[in-house]
Amino acid sequence: MAQTSRIDQWLSRCGYCSRREARSWVRDGRVQVAALRADSVDQRAAAGDVTVDGEALEGPHGLLVLLNKPAGRVCSHQASEGPSIYDLLPERWQRRNPAINSIGRLDQDTTGVLLLTDLGDLIQRWTSPRHKVPKVYEVTVDAPLDESLIPLFASGTLQLPGEDSPCAPARLQILDVHQARLELTEGRFHQVKRMFGVTGRTVTRLHRSRFGEIELGDLEPGKWRLLEVTDLARA
Repeated sequence: MAQTSRIDQWLSRCGYCSRREARSWVRDGRVQVAALRADSVDQRAAAGDVTVDGEALEGPHGLLVLLNKPAGRVCSHQASEGPSIYDLLPERWQRRNPAINSIGRLDQDTTGVLLLTDLGDLIQRWTSPRHKVPKVYEVTVDAPLDESLIPLFASGTLQLPGEDSPCAPARLQILDVHQARLELTEGRFHQVKRMFGVTGRTVTRLHRSRFGEIELGDLEPGKWRLLEVTDLARA
């Protein structure tokens, strides 16, 4: 049987309005249940039966969004921290309850694959170290790379300053003298930059090309695409 909730709960969940404001939406005839005008905000209905202004509810059971993060954007809801990734999303999504948050973070100057969702269990699963979700980064550094870095990064012994435990084994592929591809299963603070920093190199460009099995495809910088929330995504 489909899950039912109050009309005001659905409207608040999907970011249309607050539960208090839902009364006027219902009173004005903007909400329908099974093609009939909703009776009151406490009327219970399945999400699939509810329409607002003639359109189906948007993501009533949660959203999963792929964003091609551009440089210069922070992964923060705080306006004081600078231009935000959330400003790139539809305004209604910023009122969803629970709120949309990024699954992990990328630095302000880092670009590429960033996933966002309002599903807390998905955030927890995909950021937990024990799930070992692979992330792939394209890295440019300021000093020449050499083959000795490959076994060092793979060894599981690379120690970052201020850390109690060494980094988990990571797969490094050297592409040319200043460029490499790095696959991690962790997400420590500034980890990629710090790993190369330990070897005396500064990262000058960092782009995440894959998160788990998800890649950008032809998605342009600053653009987003909705992904289907499946049982696999929750696993």
